[in-house]
Amino acid sequence: MTFQTRIDKAIGDKPFVLATDLDGTFLGGTAEGRETLYNLIEDNRDTIGLIFVTGRHPEFIHDHCDAFGIPLPGYVIADVGTTIAQVLSPGLVLPVPHLEAPIAEAWDGKADHVRDLMSKVKGLVLQDTPFRHRLSYDILPDGFNTADLDPVRALDVDVLVSDNRFVDVLPKGISKGPTLRRLIDTLGIAPERVLTAGDTLNDMSMLTADLNAVAVGGSEQALYDALPVSPKIHCARAIGAAGILEAIAAFDLHPISGSP
Repeated sequence: MTFQTRIDKAIGDKPFVLATDLDGTFLGGTAEGRETLYNLIEDNRDTIGLIFVTGRHPEFIHDHCDAFGIPLPGYVIADVGTTIAQVLSPGLVLPVPHLEAPIAEAWDGKADHVRDLMSKVKGLVLQDTPFRHRLSYDILPDGFNTADLDPVRALDVDVLVSDNRFVDVLPKGISKGPTLRRLIDTLGIAPERVLTAGDTLNDMSMLTADLNAVAVGGSEQALYDALPVSPKIHCARAIGAAGILEAIAAFDLHPISGSP
């Protein structure tokens, strides 16, 4: 599949908007489930808007859309909620400065202090990725203790451990959920028309942002344990993309045909 559909209609005018994590969620599950979801989006560009909300950086987004043929989103919230970008073409993903201004202000002057303290925490390796308003680390198999992060938390930042694999250090109060709410408010999208989708703890703030939400099948157990019971939160049985389709049907957000 190669999708290069031009996105003409403003996302705020579309009846349904999917705001989804990538790894394990939009990119997860069976090939059949992904194909059904991706075709649903491509066949209904006038009625479905797409926002990627991911820990990945913007360069990953345009590389994946171009090389792997996944549907092109209208906007990307990247870097665990610390980047907001508009997608103009597969190779053109541009940050939106006025939306990012509060994020940049909250992170200003903290990166060097965070990096210095994190270098003293055992069992972590700094990720090889471009950092703008955050720092992220991979957890090694041995030696990591979450208590060692307490000095970093004292810097007035948020420290997020997810999937027992990653540690993200973010500006205070900035994460996927608050950034998504600010974006949909700016774009004039009615909250009841949005479905959020995720599978790990770094999606928690997005799934509890008072929007329709789905934790797809196969999600991190810690996410299931932390999620409140709510009529707005659907815990899907189907994995990855098929779990998103399950939630679209459960919330009656858009007609679906050919669902596996």
